[in-house]
Amino acid sequence: MALQNYEDYWKLTNAFTNYNGEKFLKTLNICIDFIDTYSTEKYSEEKYSRLQRKLENALGINLISVRKAINQLIKMGFINPFLVSYHSSSKEYCKARTNKKRNTLLSKIVYSNSSFNRSVKNDSSIRQINFLIQTLIEQGKLSKEEVIALMLVDIESQDDSFLKESELKFYVKEAKKIGFIDRKYNQVGYLYNILGKLNDLVFVNDELYFREDAEKIFGKELLTDTKKRDPYLHRLYKNELKDESEELYGNIQCMLEKLAYPVLIASHIKPFIDSDENEAYDVNNGLLLSRTIDSLFDLKYISFTDEGKMIFSKRIADDVKEFWKDYTLENNVLNQERKHYLAYHRNLMKQIDLKK
Repeated sequence: MALQNYEDYWKLTNAFTNYNGEKFLKTLNICIDFIDTYSTEKYSEEKYSRLQRKLENALGINLISVRKAINQLIKMGFINPFLVSYHSSSKEYCKARTNKKRNTLLSKIVYSNSSFNRSVKNDSSIRQINFLIQTLIEQGKLSKEEVIALMLVDIESQDDSFLKESELKFYVKEAKKIGFIDRKYNQVGYLYNILGKLNDLVFVNDELYFREDAEKIFGKELLTDTKKRDPYLHRLYKNELKDESEELYGNIQCMLEKLAYPVLIASHIKPFIDSDENEAYDVNNGLLLSRTIDSLFDLKYISFTDEGKMIFSKRIADDVKEFWKDYTLENNVLNQERKHYLAYHRNLMKQIDLKK
């Protein structure tokens, strides 16, 4: 396995961390207009200097920051080396009316055209982000150590467009041996920043997943960016559910399967994201469930009637229905408050089914 020279690791210039910000968009607009205006003029140092002066005057930043900004746009794939062209979606990115639209275009541009080996005067076909995402497809998830270790891979020497598990372990070991993680924390932060802004990628506890995979494992509530849980109140909420389970059954166990799993989930009935401050930590808005049941319940594949009978989404397979059909919630769990929350949950499942 070829370890990239320590000084030739994946390097990303990062003058901007907010890709929806005014300065980033203004810089990109100026570069696009400049390229359009002088598209027939070949690259020269004098041409590069003209662009630098234009940005320096427009943005009111020093020359070092200007160069860093231009290099970032090139490395990310928005504009191409030699200042004669740009990605076909770059203009659309500037004109997009919403951040959501820009994030989709950002993902397209970065995945298809970014190269950290590029600069104003140097082109490269090496696609680091593409390689990383292909490795994520192969592995299913990447730990923080694995993401960082990938920065040491000499992609040109690889037979495949991704790393196999054994290869990934090799690079993690090498990164630790040379202290790469501790010494290059700025570069690591830059890479994490760009990955965190790409569509359908998400970090959970410093591990990188495709969002759909993470939702299946952790549930959508954990991944929401718009509302944060209070960790202490959530702990109290789970403790209340544990106390209730122990009081009802003499043991802390899944309220459906009646099994004392080593890991149990405090599962919201009305989703956390939809709940107000009182509902979010109301013990009646919760059920203590096994991981398997919580996953099905959280993704609205199953719900329960007011009598505790399990009902199924039309999206769920017949063999799963057959397996779970006789499981019910007992009446001692189904107080009036829980029935109110369950009505909300059933309606959500119905709405999702209607869209499918």
